Amino acid sequence: MNRLRVRSDQVVAKGRVRACGLGHYLSDQPNLQKPHGDKLTFVLSLPDLIAHLGACRAVDLAQPYYTGIPHHPAHAPFLYGLNKKHGDYVNPGGASSASEAIAMGTHVGTHIDALCHFTCDGKLFGGEDAAPVQNYPEGLKRHTVDTIAPMFRRGVLLDVPKARSVETLPEDFMIQPEHLEACGVPVQPGDVVLIRTGQARYWDDPARFISQVRSPGPGLDAAKWLSDRQVFAAGSDTAPFEFAPSPEQAVHVHLLVRSGIHIIECLNLEELSSLGATEFLFVAAPLKIRGGTGSPLRPYALVVPANA
Repeated sequence: MNRLRVRSDQVVAKGRVRACGLGHYLSDQPNLQKPHGDKLTFVLSLPDLIAHLGACRAVDLAQPYYTGIPHHPAHAPFLYGLNKKHGDYVNPGGASSASEAIAMGTHVGTHIDALCHFTCDGKLFGGEDAAPVQNYPEGLKRHTVDTIAPMFRRGVLLDVPKARSVETLPEDFMIQPEHLEACGVPVQPGDVVLIRTGQARYWDDPARFISQVRSPGPGLDAAKWLSDRQVFAAGSDTAPFEFAPSPEQAVHVHLLVRSGIHIIECLNLEELSSLGATEFLFVAAPLKIRGGTGSPLRPYALVVPANA
């Protein structure tokens, strides 16, 4: 029988696997616990894995794409056109097909930033000069989006408005470490940390969502709080992620260039917040865009039902 090995340092918190009910199963199955160096490895059959994942609720964290969606003015918009309608060509059997064409930047809609998206003083993450490893036809050659592995990681929601008993943060609100701490959710190395501001509810009002690139978000101290906890990625429901205006974009520099932490922007965290979910299995993968600095993302949170 096919069996899955799950390393305890990837999905275990306080001795129990926390993602999607797997912990309930594995903690009661001592015969499935195998030592693996200084880690504990759980061996799970494929049918059991499918059953436990199937019991979870999949929460879509992506915003929809359509002509006119909000986009940061520094990036290309999303463009859509139907170029073949049903009936334009009908085959001998009476069937026809429709198709469209799209054009878009890689930093529009729900997307992830590769580490090569930013430099500081001409240097990429790790200290390498960017100039010799970039060109217009091929993009970047270091830390590109196609090197980001599919993400199956512990995710946490830091719901700052809920912790402050408001629906959404005002656009001039800078998130500080104490605001993240007040959410009461432990953050562990390797986590994907999603920070809700409430701005996702304005997605269908592009002018209000972008708001002249004024937005609530983490300041530099909050970014250092995240890097101190060695997270894999940090995301939010705004276009700039960090508090804006921020002319030096210090949070992007700190996370991408100094710390090697990916940034995810334009998430929809409203359903996740309404469920009261603070821990979940975060699942996502970027497109394999060779040389790319970013990519559209279709992320999901797999949430354990309350009665599981």
